[in-house]
Amino acid sequence: MTYQQPQPGQPQQPGWGQQPPPPRKRKTGKIIGFGCLGIVGLIVLITVIAMVASGGDDGNESSTTKPSATQGEAKKNEPKEESKEEESAEKAPVTVTAKAVAFKKSVLAQGDDYTSVQVTITNNSKSDIEVNPLYVTITDTDGSKHTVELGVDEDQLDAMTLSPGENATGTVTAKGTFDAKYVTYTDGLLGDSVRGDVS
Repeated sequence: MTYQQPQPGQPQQPGWGQQPPPPRKRKTGKIIGFGCLGIVGLIVLITVIAMVASGGDDGNESSTTKPSATQGEAKKNEPKEESKEEESAEKAPVTVTAKAVAFKKSVLAQGDDYTSVQVTITNNSKSDIEVNPLYVTITDTDGSKHTVELGVDEDQLDAMTLSPGENATGTVTAKGTFDAKYVTYTDGLLGDSVRGDVS
C-alpha cells in the first residue's frame, strides 16, 4: 500500500486507526444570543419606565373624557379633605400658643421699653424637642420681626428639653413697645418653624 501525498486544496486523509479531530465549537452564536437578549431587555426596561412616567398623564386624559364623574367625585371628597387638614393641624408635631402679657421687669432690664408675650410650646411628636427663648421670635402688626432679649422679664421661658407629650410655658420679651401679631418657634436654630398667633 502506497501513501499518496494529498494535493493542495484537498484535506489530508487520516491514517488507519486515527480519529479525525472533532470540529471546533464556535461560541459566536452564544455571544450573539446574549447580545440580542441584552438589547431586548434594555428596550423592555425603557418601555416600562416610559409607561410609569406617563402613567399620571393617562389618569388626566381619562378624567377629561368623563368630566361629570370626576367632578362629582371631587365634590364628594372635598369635605373629607377638609377634615383631614383639621386632623393634621391638631396632630402637628409641635404647637405654639401665645398671648400678650404685661412686662415684668427683672434686674437685668434697662428701662421699661419692652414687649412681652407668654408662649406655650407643646411637643406632640414622638421624639424630644429643644426649647429655648432664643428659638422664638416675635412679629408685630407692621410685619417687623423682633429678636428676644434674655433675662429682662421675670417669667422668661426656660431652656429645656421637652419629651413627647410635654409642654413648656414662659414669657419671651423683645426691646421696644409694639403690638405683637404672632410668635415663631424654630426647633433648634435650623429646624422647622411653627407659628402661633398672639391672642
